[in-house]
Amino acid sequence: MAISSVSGPATVTDPKYWPDRRAKGTEPRTRGRPAPGGHRRLRHTGLMDADVVVIGAGALGLSTALHCALAGRSVIVVERGTAGSQASGRAAGLFKSVQADELRTRLARRSIDKAVSFADWAGVPLPVVRAGSFLVARTAAHREYLRRELAQSRGWGADVREAAAPRLSYFRAAGAQFALWCPEDAYIEEPASLIGAYLAACRRHGAVVAENEPVTGITVSGGRVAGVQTPARSIAAPAVVDAAGGWVRQVAGLAGARVAVAPVRHQLLITGPAAQVDPADPITRVVDAAVYLRPARGGLMAGGFEAAPMPVDPERQPAGFTTDDVPLDLGVLRRLTAQVSAEAPVAGTVPVAEHRGGLFTMSPDGRFVAGPVPGLAGLWVASGCNGSGFSSSPAIGEALAAWITTGTAPAGLAALSPGRFAGLAEDVLVTRGLWQYAHYYDPVSGAAAPGPGGGVRRHR
Repeated sequence: MAISSVSGPATVTDPKYWPDRRAKGTEPRTRGRPAPGGHRRLRHTGLMDADVVVIGAGALGLSTALHCALAGRSVIVVERGTAGSQASGRAAGLFKSVQADELRTRLARRSIDKAVSFADWAGVPLPVVRAGSFLVARTAAHREYLRRELAQSRGWGADVREAAAPRLSYFRAAGAQFALWCPEDAYIEEPASLIGAYLAACRRHGAVVAENEPVTGITVSGGRVAGVQTPARSIAAPAVVDAAGGWVRQVAGLAGARVAVAPVRHQLLITGPAAQVDPADPITRVVDAAVYLRPARGGLMAGGFEAAPMPVDPERQPAGFTTDDVPLDLGVLRRLTAQVSAEAPVAGTVPVAEHRGGLFTMSPDGRFVAGPVPGLAGLWVASGCNGSGFSSSPAIGEALAAWITTGTAPAGLAALSPGRFAGLAEDVLVTRGLWQYAHYYDPVSGAAAPGPGGGVRRHR
C-alpha cells in the first residue's frame, strides 16, 4: 500500500479523527448498537474502534497505554502473547539516575519518582526498593570518567556524591577504588510486579488489554494509519503505537515503515540463597567490568555487557519465535563475574538458581526511539530501550502519551524521533547497535561509534 507524506504527526486531538470525547475511564467504542443500559460493550470479534491502539504489552507499551487512558482517551493494548512475557518480564529491574545526557537523566529521575509514587497517580500499589547504588571504578581511566559523570549529573539535578569504596555484605572493595553514591537509585525486586501494576492500573482507568491476540496488519488509508487487524477483529484508531520490543521492526513493516533498532541478547543470573547477602544492601555497578550486582531472592543478581554481543533478529528466526528461544550462554556471565571475583565472590561461587535473558533494542546512537514515524501520520514508536526500557517506561510512556494526545512534543522528546536515522543502511544499523551494547560503559568521553553518522555512547 502506498504511503504518502503528511505534514506533522497526527494526534487524537483532531475532531476529524476523534468523533466523541468521552470521560476518562470509559471503554473503547464498539460499532453497532449500544448494550442494555446505554453502554457500548467491547466485543471480541467484529469491528470496533478506539482513540489509541498500543501493540505490545511490555513495560513501554503498558505505560503509554495507561497514560493515554489517564488523559481521557480510549485505549486498546494488543499483545500476541501475555503481558510482560518477553523482555520486560526478564529485566533486572534497576532504576538509575546517572545517565549519559540531560534528557535521559531527566527521564530516568522522573521514572524513579513515578515508580515510587505509583499508587498516588495510578491508584495501584507498587513495591519499590529504594536502596541507592554505588558506581565503582577500578582503573584510572574509569576513575576520571566517573568524576566527569559526577560533575555533569549534578549539573542536571541528580543527587550524586563521591564516596568511599563500598564494603557491603556481597561486595568488598579490593585495593584503590573510586566510587560514586547515588541515593536516588532504586530497583523492583521482581519485574512482574511492575507489569502487574501497569495491568491493574490500565483496567482501573479503562484501558483494555487483549492478550494472546497478535496483530496481523496495520490499516493505512489516505496516507495515514487507520487501525489494526488481528485474527479476531479489526480495530479502527487514529493512533497506533508500535511498542513490540524485539519485534518492533516487523510490526512497523506491516505499515511499510522502518524503525532503526537492532535487537541484541542480554543475560543475567540469580544465585541461590546466600546467608552472607544482606537484602537491604544497595545496587553495585563496576563500570570497568561492565557488571551490575544487587540482592535478589536471598541471593545475588549478576548481569553485564559482553564485549562480543549476539544480535538476534526475530525476523530471521522461524515462525513463532519468542524470547524463550533466545539462545543463552552461562559462560558469558561466568567470564563477566570472574572480573569481580575478588570483590564479589558470591556471584561466582554460589550455585545459579535462575539464568535468564531477553532482547535489548539497541539504537545507532544509544538513545530511545520514541515518537511519530515520519511520512505516516498516526503511527508512533516506543522502542530503542538500549537496556533501560523497563526502568524508563514510566517517564517515556507519560511523555509519549502527552505527545500523542496534545500534538506537542514534551521538552526534548523530539530529539528521540524515529526520523533521525533516515537512510541508515541495514549493515550500519546492526554494527552500530552492537557497538553501543559492547561500549555500554565507555571511559572515553565523546567516544564515537564506527560507521556513518557516528554516535556517542557513555555509560548510564
